[in-house]
Amino acid sequence: MQFGRLSRELRDTYRGSDVARRVRHFELWMDRERRGSSTPDTTEASTTQHGEEGRRGTDGAASEYDHTETAQEYYDLCSGFMVWGWGESLHFAPLVPHESLEESKIRHQRLMISKLEMQPGMTVIDVGCGIGGPMRRVTREADVRVTGINNSRIQLDKAKRLNTEAGLDHMIDYEACSFMNMSTIADGTFDRGYAIESTCHAPDKQQAFAEIFRVLKPGALFWGQEMCLTDEFDPKDNRHQAIKQDLMRGIALRDIATFGEVNHALEAAGFHVLEGMDRDIQEGPSTPWYQPMESRHGTLGNALRRLPWGRRAIITGSKLAEMLRLFPKGSTEVIRLLDRTADAYVTGGKAGVFTPLYCFLAHKPSD
Repeated sequence: MQFGRLSRELRDTYRGSDVARRVRHFELWMDRERRGSSTPDTTEASTTQHGEEGRRGTDGAASEYDHTETAQEYYDLCSGFMVWGWGESLHFAPLVPHESLEESKIRHQRLMISKLEMQPGMTVIDVGCGIGGPMRRVTREADVRVTGINNSRIQLDKAKRLNTEAGLDHMIDYEACSFMNMSTIADGTFDRGYAIESTCHAPDKQQAFAEIFRVLKPGALFWGQEMCLTDEFDPKDNRHQAIKQDLMRGIALRDIATFGEVNHALEAAGFHVLEGMDRDIQEGPSTPWYQPMESRHGTLGNALRRLPWGRRAIITGSKLAEMLRLFPKGSTEVIRLLDRTADAYVTGGKAGVFTPLYCFLAHKPSD
């Protein structure tokens, strides 16, 4: 995404809201969760993209904490800069030395297509579709009809525009809803399904998988990619716990599951788990999944936006862009948030206690 286009999209996304206050409000989500309140106090009230005050109940009192809204706000705030720095496919992938990050993501998406045994004409659900990077590859290469699920209107509108530009809009449908409640979709609708780094945000993982199970046809296959704690995580280790808290706070994760907990939630929802593995662990030469945020991986132009010193330079540049009114006021605080989150990713990866690449293949039994 070019700088001018990013500037226009940020203005459209934030729509005159107090971005800095929204970032501060987001960063206190763990405090709000503990208190069971959607608004910590009157000075930190959330401002939506339409400039309205934080969500409140009909009686004017603060409503109970809703983590789905927190995850939505995270993506509403951050998607523009995420796409600028990471590309249209907002997920991690197993890396090898000779590939760029984008090439690795394409290879990973093709593995998913193969594992799901997609056939032309099938109906497929993309659970938490982001701005549709994987969706466009699945539609184009597997010749299937995809329905994208997303409760972020900002991301969904962006996906629609990109799908139209790619000439794929006639093959793609959309549902603006949370994957926790897809009541507008009938039971047994889809032949296949996938969820790439989306159900990790679920406030109740088993409930999320149960809802996905419901909308899949008997005999359907389901692929997922989850952010997980590895077997190296020691809950009694204070450093490990601090890393976990930093990751949860920066990525809007209400909890981080272990591999076994993901499998248990799938099975409790009715799925049979066919395989599950940390795909960062590969045979032959490989590159750690977090390397693009630590050292150069790929072309210098794109890598610059992801490297620590590049991120610091962007923070400085964004301050100037705000002064010149090229970026909406408060954009710098979004970049600071993403910079801290990138540091948390690297710390978790280097400590060996966290991976965004736990991938599973599950089967909904036939009637």
